[in-house]
Amino acid sequence: MVSTPATTLDRLHAQLLERRGADAASSYTASLYAKGVDGIAKKVGEEAAETIIAAKNADDAALVYETADLWFHTLVLLAHRGLSHQAVLDELERRLGQSGHAEKAARAK
Repeated sequence: MVSTPATTLDRLHAQLLERRGADAASSYTASLYAKGVDGIAKKVGEEAAETIIAAKNADDAALVYETADLWFHTLVLLAHRGLSHQAVLDELERRLGQSGHAEKAARAK
């Protein structure tokens, strides 16, 4: 199977949904779900801080590793809320080709 970003995200999303019903003692993902939005969001914040720290250092592999952790935990948060990566991809697609300044100004209104 050739892996593409879309198929990787689809497979990960399916696995995240599957783990919702798993035993929290045996599944890290299920243990995150058990903590609810506050616990998952806290973990996203921790991973964001670790990503920032990695970005300040010269180790590209560490930055990639921490970004993967951040993305994973963000995807868990989305799944917990009944959303998938596709909602984020759709929003990025909507913004594609649009000035970031114009997009921010439109949000302020």
